[in-house]
Amino acid sequence: MGQVVLVTGVARRLGARFAAELRRRPGVDLVVGVDVLPPRQPVEEPDGPAAPYRFHQLDLRRPAVARVIAEHGVDTVVHLAVSATGLGSTNRSAVKESNVIGTMQLLGACQKAPGVRRLVVKSTTGVYGSAPRDPAVFTERTQPKNLPGGGFAKDAVEVEGYVRGFARRRPDVAVTVLRFANIVGPGADTPLSAYFALPVLPTVLGYDPRLQFVHEDDALAVLSLASGEPGPGAVNTGTFNVAGEGVLLLSQCARRLGRPTLPLLLPAIGWMAGLARQTRMVDFSPEQLRLLTHGRVVDTARLRETFGYRPAYTTPEAFADFAAAQSAGLLPPARLAAVTDGLAALLGRDHGPAGPAPGPPADPAAGPRSGPTRPPTRPRS
Repeated sequence: MGQVVLVTGVARRLGARFAAELRRRPGVDLVVGVDVLPPRQPVEEPDGPAAPYRFHQLDLRRPAVARVIAEHGVDTVVHLAVSATGLGSTNRSAVKESNVIGTMQLLGACQKAPGVRRLVVKSTTGVYGSAPRDPAVFTERTQPKNLPGGGFAKDAVEVEGYVRGFARRRPDVAVTVLRFANIVGPGADTPLSAYFALPVLPTVLGYDPRLQFVHEDDALAVLSLASGEPGPGAVNTGTFNVAGEGVLLLSQCARRLGRPTLPLLLPAIGWMAGLARQTRMVDFSPEQLRLLTHGRVVDTARLRETFGYRPAYTTPEAFADFAAAQSAGLLPPARLAAVTDGLAALLGRDHGPAGPAPGPPADPAAGPRSGPTRPPTRPRS
């Protein structure tokens, strides 16, 4: 028999795309999708032979997921329902319950199912937090200076703790935790992509954080590799950072989007973030504010050397693909580049390649000048 894979979070774009990808994969007999709401768009029907697909609308906070696992004989569980935003509810407590309580119920169901042999959990690099004294680069073993105090990042920390407990209780199950950087792409629907869609980007005065991104195509490829048997010489169990190589500064992101920035003092931008959340204009959470202040960069050597995958998109390339699908900003990148080049050429013509233009030639009869000249002093009477 082939794999029977249960995927949570299929009502979102990433979950729906992953379920469709699984159906095309040889060796998969059945894909079971689970979410609290039906998908906005049905799972794409692959061309050619494909594994059948079954969808169950249920809330992971309820024990009904155990019945679904037993009914279909699920052997692989891919948990993608841990998210920064909720479906059908923007209430923070409801989102936290869905993330944490839903994961607890799912792990309890997996623990009681003897047929489950593999578990993949989507997490976030937000578990490292964002603080002024953070190391330049986080590895999977780095302990954060300050644990996230709330929001999605704290949910992910708690979820990972429950996953580690499950791995100790079921050592026969291959467990993989994937800490994704911010996922971008033409159809990205994350809180950070909503921030970048603003006509003017509020930033923290005096800060230009380093950011990392992972393209949604690379995210799908990593999930696909994690949900199957590892390739020759690779190990796909454990915890892995997932991000495109390289970094971008927030100012560089703004220029690539053609968005002007509005630098504000931290208290002012915190007030604006609270107002934006109340009006539901954009989900500008405190953890996102910390990211846009201090940034975060992770090491992906273990993903390349142990897991055996090198992302096809670097961070700049992933963001460029995201930017290409966005509406034109107030400052189109081509026009902004032309202005920048024009200023550079103007400065170069004024100063020359070796610095400022020399002054008028000195009078040879005046002799060497040791310092600035002074006007003659008037004799005192």
